[in-house]
Amino acid sequence: MINIIKTFFILLFLLILNGCGKPTSSPQTLPTTWPEMETAAKGKTVRMFMWTGDPFINRYMQEYVVPEVKKAHNIDLQISSGQGNQLVSMLATELEANKAISSADIMWINGETFYQLRQIKALFGPFVDRLPNSQYLNIDSPFINTDFQQKVDGFEAPWGNVQMAFIYDTTRVQIPPQNRNQLAEWVKAHPGRFTIDTQFAGLTFLKGLLIDIAGGQTVLNGPFDEAKYQKYSAQLWQYLKDLRPHLWRRGETYPEGVAQLHQLFANREVDFTMSNNDGEVDNKVLQGLFPQTTRAYVWESGTIQNSHFLGITARSGQKPAALVVINFLLSPEAQRKKMEPKVWGDGTVLDLKKLPSEERALFEAIPGRKYAPRRADIQNHALMELAPEYMIRLAADFRKHMIEGKTP
Repeated sequence: MINIIKTFFILLFLLILNGCGKPTSSPQTLPTTWPEMETAAKGKTVRMFMWTGDPFINRYMQEYVVPEVKKAHNIDLQISSGQGNQLVSMLATELEANKAISSADIMWINGETFYQLRQIKALFGPFVDRLPNSQYLNIDSPFINTDFQQKVDGFEAPWGNVQMAFIYDTTRVQIPPQNRNQLAEWVKAHPGRFTIDTQFAGLTFLKGLLIDIAGGQTVLNGPFDEAKYQKYSAQLWQYLKDLRPHLWRRGETYPEGVAQLHQLFANREVDFTMSNNDGEVDNKVLQGLFPQTTRAYVWESGTIQNSHFLGITARSGQKPAALVVINFLLSPEAQRKKMEPKVWGDGTVLDLKKLPSEERALFEAIPGRKYAPRRADIQNHALMELAPEYMIRLAADFRKHMIEGKTP
């Protein structure tokens, strides 16, 4: 959560720079037709920054995407590790130095990072409607055209769609909680067996609680509302204060990320973990990390669903090649491969009704998820993401109230 708080101050710094009139991108004329775009992309090197914490995702990129774009388009795709505030910091340095060409071309982003990069005009766009494969997107879907309550407006392309899920072992938990009241009862009856991580998954869990406490999705829709945050977060911290003595290690410490939480669950130190990808449980079982008795589910009160996106830096020196790579990542072939549980298990952003019948049949033939719920069964329990300021404030206040012990 410290990293998330840092980004807030980095954003202020960048906004000051932006206000000083420094240019945010160099002009570049792009080809007008897609065949010309593909020709311009040939032989180029594209640098993509992304989270590299999952071996299945890394394998998909290195063993499938990289060779495929080389074979089809003669593009050398180089993958580097970087996300969130790391990307914002890197672009801040480039902005301050007035660097003409960015070190990054494509970035895997969403939410608060998208918000910060739009504020400093660090993203190229709009570009999505230039991608031939964008014809398969349902642009009218709020889970596709909106990112943390912000209209995407073509400045990032959706790459995958996921929903937060709770994960448990059926040999240890026979009746999993379905809402926050049941969770409180379960935690108090099983001291030391539940905790949350301090990064993205844990914050998504907190946002879901905040929505529930507020009385439902519509109350917190729209821009950040300070008065509503103060009102409902006070109830949230009281709820967590009551649970804290019964949490793992009495709530005196928390896993730093979801990978550590997964490991605690695998080691049987806690009875629940969670994931922002409802399909992740399948590849964790295939990895051998989780037992085959593991299942994922969502609460009846709902969990947050969101898409994750791909952006292009405004100072990218390889925009045609970056567009070609992103178009490939949106192709039915690449989306279908990514959706296979044994590959990644990431939900597709394509609207299957828009696909040719033969392509749709291939999607429908993907081996079903064995340990995750059917997507159709959880869609009605999907909550929209909140405005990014909610996540920034929850991160800061979780640290103050739950980690440093300054509970209201």
